[in-house]
Amino acid sequence: MKKICFVVDSIFSIGGVQRVTAVIAKELAKEYDVTIITFDNPEEKNLSTYGLNDANINYIFFSYPKIGLVYNKICKAYSGFYQKYSLQSKWASNLYAHSSFPYPLRKALIYKLKNGNYDTIIGVHAPLAGRLATIKKYLPNTKCIGWIHNSFEALFSKNFIYIGAARKRHYVFQFMKLDATIVLCNHDAKSYHDYDPKFKPTVIYNPLTLVPAEISAGTSKRFLAVGRFSRKHKGFDLLIKAFSIFAKENKDWHLDIVGEGPEEKLYRELIKEHNLEERVTIHPFTNNVQSFYSNAQVYVLSSRWEGFGLVLVEAMAHGLPIISSDLPTSKEIMGDFGMYFENGNIEDLAQKLEEATHIDWQAKSKEALSIAQRFDIENIIRQWKELIE
Repeated sequence: MKKICFVVDSIFSIGGVQRVTAVIAKELAKEYDVTIITFDNPEEKNLSTYGLNDANINYIFFSYPKIGLVYNKICKAYSGFYQKYSLQSKWASNLYAHSSFPYPLRKALIYKLKNGNYDTIIGVHAPLAGRLATIKKYLPNTKCIGWIHNSFEALFSKNFIYIGAARKRHYVFQFMKLDATIVLCNHDAKSYHDYDPKFKPTVIYNPLTLVPAEISAGTSKRFLAVGRFSRKHKGFDLLIKAFSIFAKENKDWHLDIVGEGPEEKLYRELIKEHNLEERVTIHPFTNNVQSFYSNAQVYVLSSRWEGFGLVLVEAMAHGLPIISSDLPTSKEIMGDFGMYFENGNIEDLAQKLEEATHIDWQAKSKEALSIAQRFDIENIIRQWKELIE
């Protein structure tokens, strides 16, 4: 039996990456020996999260050792130099790969991975994929795969808080060392290939990660949005402001937002500022999010960026029409089905909220259910197995 290892920052915390990683790992565990190496605190282990107690998966909790102050300063000095001057050569990238991932840290992770004798190792998220690329030569006879969950734009645009444009060349150099790099949509694959024609990522969509509950009846007059309240990502601030415009003329509809995270205080302040306490409700994360989909009439994705809008598939699996920012991944998932607004445009979003109250709901619902079938787990896991084998 082949041994598969996922290396992930966290598997027991709340988030879309954690959920889809758990779903893929559980499916692969039916035919492979699967291990998840996580940087979670062991005390946070909760196998009920994402149904992990339903699968035979091994868990290893890993943390890096501390490194000396002087050595750390030397590494940071070069890393800062590399980022400031955006060096473009391969040797400079390789040197940065080592300075940003100092030897004691590399040694500890190499030991942990070699000790497992894995046939395939999957680095989840761009930073861990990059680190896996850095140590790949020390893992002979092992297939090393990077699984990138952020969109190309979110990783490398100056407008976002992730890797940044200064390190684009570096990450592409590193990803090309891997046996395969998975991205979540064809738009991202094309963006990488356009940047460097020698780089050809593999596209595997995320699957539907939950069992749908009752299909929505489409009569509740409730908009729904679901996601982690992380900084300037899901655009719930934009949605609340747009709903405040919509609510001035429309007194019947309600907005439910489900999730948790650091921006919750901001959202509650916006709700209070616009006197929407009776019209907008924030609900905590729940393992039964299906009940919210079943009770909604229209789903809204207001994200500024998405690697893959998993909630879109979940919403369509419950028969919901969808309003979405005009992200390339949303258009790739939904095509002409989606009702799109200009990303970041509050007035345009408010207009789409109004338009959604007048659609042929039954026709839209039927189309939603048809699209959702494309993301069935059996279709997606077949592609994973082909890549592993």
